Amino acid sequence: MPASPQFELTRRLEFSAAHRLFNPAFSEAQNRRTFGPCFNHHGHNYVLEVTLRGPVEPATGMVVDLNWLAGRLQELVFAEVDHRDLDRDVPWLAGRVSTAENVVAAVWDRLAPHMEGRLWRLRLFESAANVVDYHGPRG
Repeated sequence: MPASPQFELTRRLEFSAAHRLFNPAFSEAQNRRTFGPCFNHHGHNYVLEVTLRGPVEPATGMVVDLNWLAGRLQELVFAEVDHRDLDRDVPWLAGRVSTAENVVAAVWDRLAPHMEGRLWRLRLFESAANVVDYHGPRG
């Protein structure tokens, strides 16, 4: 029997947040050398794309209900990060240098248990020029 066709469904989420790149194990001079101007507090208008993958459910004609997905993203990500300092205000980012790579990996860890095994890819736009794609561990 042939496998069901797979669809990728993506929802975008925009949020604004502040952070600075620093490693507490480094001296201030080493932090400044390593992270340059990003060692200073600054902000971004982030765009997060959350892609789920799976077959279309015959009864609904959908991979997943977009209203359900929007609600989970609001609850698990947006409410926690929008207009916050990622380094000071977001407990699930504690202990990580708040690079785009680490932020998107932490978002994956936060979302994956709630996505019914369908989480496929996260793409985080830190700016128009800087984008990170992440395909986290498959549960």
